Amino acid sequence: MRVYAKAWLDGRSDLRPVTRSKYEHMLERHVLPTLGAYELAALGPSAVRSWYMGMRQRYLTTADDAYRMLRAILITAVTDGHIVKSPCQVKGAGNPRSAERPVASVAEVTAALEAVPERYRLAILLPAWCQLRRGEVLGLQRRDVDLLHGTIRIERAVVRPMKGPSVVGPPKTSAGARTLAVPSHMVPALKEHLAHFVAPEPGAWLFQADAGGPMVPSTLNRVWQRARKTVGRPDLFLHDLRHSGLTWAAASGASVAELMRRGGHANPRAALRYQHATEDRDRAVAEALASLASRPVVPLFGAPSPARNVPGANANTSP
Repeated sequence: MRVYAKAWLDGRSDLRPVTRSKYEHMLERHVLPTLGAYELAALGPSAVRSWYMGMRQRYLTTADDAYRMLRAILITAVTDGHIVKSPCQVKGAGNPRSAERPVASVAEVTAALEAVPERYRLAILLPAWCQLRRGEVLGLQRRDVDLLHGTIRIERAVVRPMKGPSVVGPPKTSAGARTLAVPSHMVPALKEHLAHFVAPEPGAWLFQADAGGPMVPSTLNRVWQRARKTVGRPDLFLHDLRHSGLTWAAASGASVAELMRRGGHANPRAALRYQHATEDRDRAVAEALASLASRPVVPLFGAPSPARNVPGANANTSP
């Protein structure tokens, strides 16, 4: 199992650096210490089940991530003819169990900005109002901003693998490369940031590290950690600003397709999580309709004459 799993990972040239680093970590830390000594043909469902159930007691999300990776490895082993059937037969294992993330209010984001140094404020506004991922924010360059048309172009992302320095690569998903309209109230902030904190060259980073190159993700994390405490929301992570922005967009009436495009989602499942906001709006609409019941009802076409077109109304009238 150990040799095949490592060969499988070495052969995955399609993996992004962050994903490869994560897989390497899960293999060495969580999978191979328990299952690595098994021969592929000897690895049965009971062994996989015992490993998974033991792991999920400590690391539920990581257990599902590792199970999905192991399942992919063993499905490839079936395709390669090493085994007849995958032993990953644990019902429900590997299913995403993302907890509902907290949502910031517009007022909270605005208040938190007061605790953010000016050079970082745009980096806080972009996830909230343009729904960018952290890596997409840090990957922006001057040439990506079109002030005339009020748009930004997302073409790259800065990510930090579990091991090694940050790397610049494509956006997280195939739908991540996109051009977004910037809310009009954000355009002055863009202009001010470009004028004061960005070099004039087209390839200049919007958020540059002191030593040159793009700012590292941990710097932005530290800035937000201080800001969130000032508004009494230590539960809000930087990624929750993007989540909040997509929730605001859903509440404003954005469709699933529009949320997918704005968030750079490759499938509708990710965008559907924000539709709870439309359910809240539906309740507000229902209450607004209920309020109509207390108002006088005005007939659309006036009160009809009781004798008009009623059978028998003229029964006593002589012909």
